[in-house]
Amino acid sequence: MRPLEDVRVLALEQYGAGPFGSLQLADLGAEVIKIEDPADGGDVGRYVPPFAEGEDSLFFESFNRDKRSISLDVRHPEGRVVLEDLVRHADAVYSNLRGDVPAKLGIRYEDLKGVNPKIVCCSLSGFGMTGPRAADPGYDYVLQGLAGWMTLTGDPDGPPEKTGLSLVDYCGGFVAAISLLAGVHAARRDGVGMDCDVSLYDTAISLLTYPATWHLTAAYQPTRTRRSAHPSLVPFQVFRAADGWLVMGCAKEKFWRRLTAVLDRPDLATDPRFVTFADRNTHRAELQDILEHELSKRTVAEWLDALRAAAVPCAPVNDVAQALRDEHTLARDLIVSTEHPRFGSVRQVNSPVRAGEIPRQHRRAPFRGEDTAAVLRELLGYDDATVRRLSAAGAFGEE
Repeated sequence: MRPLEDVRVLALEQYGAGPFGSLQLADLGAEVIKIEDPADGGDVGRYVPPFAEGEDSLFFESFNRDKRSISLDVRHPEGRVVLEDLVRHADAVYSNLRGDVPAKLGIRYEDLKGVNPKIVCCSLSGFGMTGPRAADPGYDYVLQGLAGWMTLTGDPDGPPEKTGLSLVDYCGGFVAAISLLAGVHAARRDGVGMDCDVSLYDTAISLLTYPATWHLTAAYQPTRTRRSAHPSLVPFQVFRAADGWLVMGCAKEKFWRRLTAVLDRPDLATDPRFVTFADRNTHRAELQDILEHELSKRTVAEWLDALRAAAVPCAPVNDVAQALRDEHTLARDLIVSTEHPRFGSVRQVNSPVRAGEIPRQHRRAPFRGEDTAAVLRELLGYDDATVRRLSAAGAFGEE
């Protein structure tokens, strides 16, 4: 069995952050049942361009493989009955909605504990269920600005910039998945469920890590650095070689000594300006100029061969295409494929989570409501007459 094959999650999720978190659970074997609102056409991720047609998009495929989908209007009285029946057979209710919405939908632990005392209600919202911003919509771009990230990213003389990827969203998904699993573990141990109040804001602030500690404890003022340099470890940044860019870092003193040997500049190792971490940080501008001059003499490939041979941390600055076809990407089974009737073979990146054997087979993302009948009949034991009655009443949206 895969690690989470005995875990069932009801996911009222949309777009990127929430589905990314539950994708990790699904890849580990959890049964993730997406509950999609028929009034809104389901998960908005189905319609994100480019490469979108009808209710299919490659964006949606990226976040929803190995899941099931049912159409259900949880605000409808009959739909609520179905939801509560599902909760009786589930370990967790997972959502990524605005912070005040779980209360309105009645999907907090307080709302569902009478149905299933062991249910774990995990909410991933922009700002959490409490605090002055709880009712505000929150998206990755907004959070990167609010949490200070944009003042740390990009060139010192340029405008504020976001990271190239939606890292608050994706890290928020990881945090939600960890919180949900912790809740399920405790509920199985203690027989009592709980709320997991996770937010993108909390995630973004927590990821400030050591610059936050430096500021809070020693009044350090984080700033953007030239060529994405580390704030204190020098050298640790991108450099231009004769034909392109490479990234190189000396996070230990031994790496610095090895680098001076590779450069054939042993004098740099004993230069009083550059002997220690602190010395190099004090004289970073002078050292960066020297290194840029030396590295401009050879190609990226030549430097990488020499640096890797000396065990100095380094890499080319790849574009996305180069990263996806890198030999290590392939060796680590980081590309998976599913078959889709509209898109054909959909190749996408695998989950980085590793626990036991890596799954080799994956299902495409589900069509909206594709599994409604099967879930109602197989999981809940509804007969055809019950399904027809609920459908006619509007529990699954307008026919």
